[in-house]
Amino acid sequence: VQLQASGGGLVQAGGSLRLSCTASGRTLSNLAVTWFRQTPGKEREFVASVNAAGDKTMYDVPYKGRFTISRDNAKDTVYLQMNSLKPQDTAVYYCAADQQEYPMSVVAMRYRYWGQGTQVTVSS
Repeated sequence: VQLQASGGGLVQAGGSLRLSCTASGRTLSNLAVTWFRQTPGKEREFVASVNAAGDKTMYDVPYKGRFTISRDNAKDTVYLQMNSLKPQDTAVYYCAADQQEYPMSVVAMRYRYWGQGTQVTVSS
């Protein structure tokens, strides 16, 4: 399965973006989906995750209260709503998916399916 991440862009600090993750080749509806981020020279870092049913979510501490992960299985899409963006949120954001139960893994290598990444740039 190939994932497609979209919705990135340039936004001022305090602004919002909504990232989307869709799939081709198979449905996302029975997979947990996780967003990671990566900055130059660093490993991919966990941001947020949602289980297949959409009723359990996880967030890394810096994003709690600002980001919301959700899914619409009827549209086969997972979203990451990013509010109150900060310059330090600047990164390439990737969606990843795999068959995992809650609590989902926060380790990138545990995910088999990946999107190409979408750039988020937050200006100060």
